[in-house]
Amino acid sequence: MNTAGHTDVHGLDLIPFRGVRYDSERVGSLAAVTSPPYDVVVRPDGLLELESSDPHNIVRLILPQATTPAARNRQAADTLHDWLSEGILSPDPVPGLYVYEQRDSEILQRGIVGALRLSDPARGIVLPHEDVMPDVVEDRAALLRATAANLEPLLLTYRSEGAAAGTTGDTAVDTGTGTSDGAASGATVGTAAVIERAAKHKPLLSTTTEDGFSHRLWAVTDPAEIAEIQSDLGRHQALIADGHHRWATYLRLRAEHVSPGPWDFGLVLLVDTARYPLRVRAIHRYLHRLPVAEALSALGDSFRVRTLRCPLSEARAALADAASEGNAFLLAGDGSYHLVDRPSADLLARTVPLGRPDAWRTLDATVLHATLLDHIWRIPDAPDHIAYIHHTEATVEKAEREGGTAVLMHPVREEVVRDLARQGVTMPRKSTSFGPKPATGLVLRDLAF
Repeated sequence: MNTAGHTDVHGLDLIPFRGVRYDSERVGSLAAVTSPPYDVVVRPDGLLELESSDPHNIVRLILPQATTPAARNRQAADTLHDWLSEGILSPDPVPGLYVYEQRDSEILQRGIVGALRLSDPARGIVLPHEDVMPDVVEDRAALLRATAANLEPLLLTYRSEGAAAGTTGDTAVDTGTGTSDGAASGATVGTAAVIERAAKHKPLLSTTTEDGFSHRLWAVTDPAEIAEIQSDLGRHQALIADGHHRWATYLRLRAEHVSPGPWDFGLVLLVDTARYPLRVRAIHRYLHRLPVAEALSALGDSFRVRTLRCPLSEARAALADAASEGNAFLLAGDGSYHLVDRPSADLLARTVPLGRPDAWRTLDATVLHATLLDHIWRIPDAPDHIAYIHHTEATVEKAEREGGTAVLMHPVREEVVRDLARQGVTMPRKSTSFGPKPATGLVLRDLAF
């Protein structure tokens, strides 16, 4: 692998790599060997379903199952070695960048997959917007050390000069629910032009996963087109939309290895949100050891509480209305929904840390962690107390099945994420879920190639 890159650029430095991909003739189907990102596969039944969908499903690498962490990581490394030896996985013949497309009935997303030079946070080339959990970073780092591979790409966003009217800067993340065809104003040049040219050709792979998304992948190996992409991206900075723990893992592993070398780079998907707006959704909390009755009782008169006996869709609409006026949460787990809003101003003043912008101090996630979890419920932010779940229905079902409390969140507004990231202020962990997320298993990066 060429690790020289373009060290004279002041922005994103993306280089080609030999993508490792499944041999479609050696597996049942490409859809059957893919997985959502590791942190979205949170339910044991979801893990089992993926494992049983195909004996070579990528979840056996990203979430290996064994009795100890060390055994899990050895198992993943052995499995990757075996699949490469057997030809289940194989590297592409020449290095390239990859155009990746996801589409469903509502949204079209296209971006570039490549190996991105890791930059020091102080340089502001790649901007995080969420805190990370050290134990998760260590867990992911141990897995990557064992496998010496980037098993799934981060989702990063940037903004081209073709941004729609009313938007500025490089680091915005757009939200959107309508279909985009990438027809932003302005001529199609640089990365966008390469993407559009590639999409007119036959893809390397094409598959549709159970979530209804179709996926297509093209290789870009022409030196002139690669240079066109690199020149374009070298003028931009990016925001981490999904993968903060993986980015922190990349930085940790880079510090452990001799530079220059393959650990100086990490696998990413870069999406121009001026052309392909992303969706933004909330990540919910499940409190294992706190029944709903106890959660509500502890609130006293510090919040307004209204019990809603209605379908989930109506309860979520009520949450959205309340969230437009201030902090609001929806508690579930006892067969009803409880809308919790209008926190006491005195309580917030006493519990929310000072020294941060007002936009941070008024975030729902900030109030949830500082006021509710830390002060009122006194619940530590640890895996045996709190689970972070992306799917609303799954969070409610888990609470009703196990007797804990589901805390449903309303999505944070995109402009808040952007503005805080520009100020270097990170949000509480797991504050947002941007998507669609790239499917894991379509292209890997083995550092040996």
